[in-house]
Amino acid sequence: MTRNLYPPIQPRVTSFLDAGHSHQVYYETCGAEDGVPVVFLHGGPGSGCKPDHRQFFDPKRYYIVLFDQRGSGRSKPFGSTDNNTTPHLLDDMEALRNELGIERWLLFGGSWGAALALAYAERHPNRVLGMVLRGTFLAREADVSWFFSEGANKLLPRQWHEFQRRIGADSNTDILATLHERIFSSDRAIVEQTAQAWEAWSGAVVMFSINQAGDGTAGPLETAIAKARIEMHYAFHRYFIEENELLSRIGDVPDVPVRIIHGARDITCPAASAWTLHQAIPRSELEVLRTAGHLSGETPMIDALVKAADDMHAKLASA
Repeated sequence: MTRNLYPPIQPRVTSFLDAGHSHQVYYETCGAEDGVPVVFLHGGPGSGCKPDHRQFFDPKRYYIVLFDQRGSGRSKPFGSTDNNTTPHLLDDMEALRNELGIERWLLFGGSWGAALALAYAERHPNRVLGMVLRGTFLAREADVSWFFSEGANKLLPRQWHEFQRRIGADSNTDILATLHERIFSSDRAIVEQTAQAWEAWSGAVVMFSINQAGDGTAGPLETAIAKARIEMHYAFHRYFIEENELLSRIGDVPDVPVRIIHGARDITCPAASAWTLHQAIPRSELEVLRTAGHLSGETPMIDALVKAADDMHAKLASA
């Protein structure tokens, strides 16, 4: 039986965490206050949480925590990259956990959120009940190159050519450095053009497994600029993670249940990364979905993620 999202649910609490450096981190809680705590870690970086992210979890059995990472979603100031690094995000998670009086929680993250979950588990192993990881991203140089220059572009040559044209690039251009320079340009026209080009290209990549791959999706311009700035800020600085750090420190991950789910048609984060992580955590469970891509909202992915959350609750409740 295919699992669907749980019915829509409204947050019981919405508030802001004063994270310092003028950052106000939005968070919300819903579900059962006496349930198993779970924190949803969104991707991007810069994407922010959405209402349907609450619906992966049974609200009668989970205490559900969502938060928008610095500069993302409803957090303030929107789009800010000042004092916005991976260590800052990990500090925010710990501050939020303390704010809510949670001893340990389940980490549920996809794409960049999966990398953030691993980084948190390696630094705060005593605070982790388990992990459900979708679309594994390991923040290595190879992962960055795949998305920005040597990988996805070979599967979508027409869209890549148009993207290069719009940002004035050619085969000799350092794409990431160019994007970073342009998105932080003082010339508003260049910023807008870059954000729109990036939204179209990245949208085509993440929707590769859907019959819409081509032009991406258009949203509010200011949102596109903010998201692109945060994403380029992190990518340009290699996600503020040392090369191969997530794998080299994998021994610090606690002995807890780990479920890795990946779409075989994911060209944002190739399935090889999920296999590498599974090999590094032999006790982990790996599920590769033959007909799914990168997005959490694809039907096979929803089915797998909801089942993973249900199964994880059964394991944790009986532990």
